[in-house]
Amino acid sequence: MTVPIPPVPREIPDLPAIPWESTPALKPSFVPVTAVVAPVRRPLVALYRLLTALLAAAGVALEIHLAGPARALSYFQVQGTVLLAVVMLVSASRSWRPRRALPAALTGAVLLYVVIGAVVYHGLLAHTAPPFTMTGATAPPARWHAQWTALQVLHTLVPLAAVLDWLLLTPASRMHLRQAAGWLLYPLAYLVFLLAGARSLYPFLDVAAHGYRHTLANALLLGLAIYASAALLTALDHARPSPVRRRV
Repeated sequence: MTVPIPPVPREIPDLPAIPWESTPALKPSFVPVTAVVAPVRRPLVALYRLLTALLAAAGVALEIHLAGPARALSYFQVQGTVLLAVVMLVSASRSWRPRRALPAALTGAVLLYVVIGAVVYHGLLAHTAPPFTMTGATAPPARWHAQWTALQVLHTLVPLAAVLDWLLLTPASRMHLRQAAGWLLYPLAYLVFLLAGARSLYPFLDVAAHGYRHTLANALLLGLAIYASAALLTALDHARPSPVRRRV
């Protein structure tokens, strides 16, 4: 005897059809190279950056010994060199371990500061009368004298070492123009520091000698020059060939 098949209950609704045509296709997602490729240990890069950090620290220490901590650390180039020493020391550690590189927004800012300090010194201060010194002395520093040596280390050797690290050891196309506005915050804060204390550290920013109007005009021109230098640095970073293919 055949058992009859029970009917389908009416309370079970019909399942809707799957709209295959309306299902969106999955798009490929961007995966950074550093997510799949580990940073490479680069001992020679680490050694170069360690030596650069030691050179910067030696220049700052010599200037502090000659001018005193309060006066020496009031100069823009000395502050920028301190920042560069710290950045180079951390970068050396990351190249040795290895670890991912520091953000380009940080390394680019420090590079800009020491380069601007070098350009200002060699273009505006190196041949002034009376001669520019960070100790406040009016006598010209003799060659290979301690003050002359400190000026050359801070304004020539250290910036040159930083530029060579950027050109030869750092991947290209990491800087962006949108970062340039943020890089100006530190020079702006330094200008406020000078004007608030009426410090006569630089001849072109001497309020007592030129008044606030002339000093602010010079500061505005200097600020525009710094922003133009940041834009130029960013453009060169995208135009230059990359010396490495991985992040250092």
